[in-house]
Amino acid sequence: MASKSNELVNSQHHKQETEESTMDSVDISADVVSMEGVDQVLMAKMNLVNDAIDQIGFTPYHTKLFFLNGFGYGVDSLLLFLMSISADQVVAQYPPKFTRGAQLGFYLALLVGALFWGSTADIIGRKWAFNFSLLISAIFAITAGAAPSYASWATMVAISAFGSGGNLVLDTTVFLEYLPSNKQWLLTLLAGWWGVGQTVAGLIAWPFMAGYSCPLDGSVPCTNANNMGWRYLFYTCGALVFVLSMCRVLVIRFHETPKFLLCQARDEDVVKTLQNLAHKYNRPCPLTLDQLQAHGHINSTHAKNKASLAEVAVHVRGLFANRTMALSTSLVWLSWALIGLGYSLYYVYLPEYLASRGSSTGTSSTYITWRNYAITNLCAIPGPIIASYFCELPLFGRKRTMAVGALMTTVKTGQQNIGFASAISVSINIYYATLYAYTVEVLPSAHRGTGNGIAVAFNRLMGMVSALIGAFTSTSSSVPIYVCAALLGVAGILAAFFPLESRGKKSI
Repeated sequence: MASKSNELVNSQHHKQETEESTMDSVDISADVVSMEGVDQVLMAKMNLVNDAIDQIGFTPYHTKLFFLNGFGYGVDSLLLFLMSISADQVVAQYPPKFTRGAQLGFYLALLVGALFWGSTADIIGRKWAFNFSLLISAIFAITAGAAPSYASWATMVAISAFGSGGNLVLDTTVFLEYLPSNKQWLLTLLAGWWGVGQTVAGLIAWPFMAGYSCPLDGSVPCTNANNMGWRYLFYTCGALVFVLSMCRVLVIRFHETPKFLLCQARDEDVVKTLQNLAHKYNRPCPLTLDQLQAHGHINSTHAKNKASLAEVAVHVRGLFANRTMALSTSLVWLSWALIGLGYSLYYVYLPEYLASRGSSTGTSSTYITWRNYAITNLCAIPGPIIASYFCELPLFGRKRTMAVGALMTTVKTGQQNIGFASAISVSINIYYATLYAYTVEVLPSAHRGTGNGIAVAFNRLMGMVSALIGAFTSTSSSVPIYVCAALLGVAGILAAFFPLESRGKKSI
């Protein structure tokens, strides 16, 4: 009996050691990024955190994050479309010397915002940007509606854009760093909120801009009496953004992401955050402080002085830690630049294109123009839904889904105006949605905010280029549409050369 009892005890002890060994091991094959040249202490600890998150699984907290982070996506696109929708009416009422100044200022503010929020997210954390970026956007969007001149309107719009500039950077980052690995496809679906934002902008613009806008042909002077549509648009959408910003503070008590805490060497806070989440939803979380500390101390994620350029340099260098990461980072940034120019040329000047096509077919009423605009924007929503399905299929994965979505925009559809625009809208958002998700998946957690911020900054830089193109060329022609298709074709080819496939892999 004693022998059998001893065998049972030894068997249980061996089983416990095996489980702990499994928990402590680093499954390199499960990670997205190549391990060569990467801090092995960080990788070992990150593997433990990934395992803990997987064991907790998907909870109602994640559902709340999907919606609250999605609001950031929606607001980013909504503000972009507010600016492009209202620009002509503001110019007509307050004629400036340079009519594309607001677009340039808007994209410059988005660029600065992406770099600022991205780098600070890696240095001081994700929490502050998550809570305050929408509030800044809301306050200055409402203020823009009361602007007494073109310069003041452009300034308020730009400051609002600075607030939203970190949304694309932080929303995917925050969501990913809480997601279990088998739910990472939701990052692609999250981009559907971008289409929701532009659809809301288009639907609100439809009655306001069609019913309360002065004619742009100069037949009558544009004054507040006959040109209140753009003001109503900013008041309404700004108030909506304010409500969404309050939801972020009141609906969820957001805690700093465990992966950021890990990169800050705050092991105790990592365990506390995950165990609190597990306890709240009655889920298992075997991660302990001893398991993390057994691997040593992380020294590679920060400079000695965080308030210095050396700190930023550490995060930039971390994106090029080995040859695979260097190639991946470079191609991802180039892809964001290409889509930034193509997407802006297509959407920012779409109202002018639709209006000109309507004139050529005898359907040039303001009502028809804004109706078509709303329909085209609505077609942006199915793209991410389609992408989230195909990006999980073994035959496609992330890279091939991007390639197919991008190349589809180069196929010439029927000549019907609204059908042509809608088909491109669906296709371009298949590519964009997958690129959003792929970018944060292949960037390491310690430097994810910086890398994503630079990617989005390249995107915004090309948006500024599109504004200059619009200033010196005719955007009412079909040229921007076909330039967009060519750029997306190049981006689709680039996607095939991405060195990493993130489908079925854990993010580090």
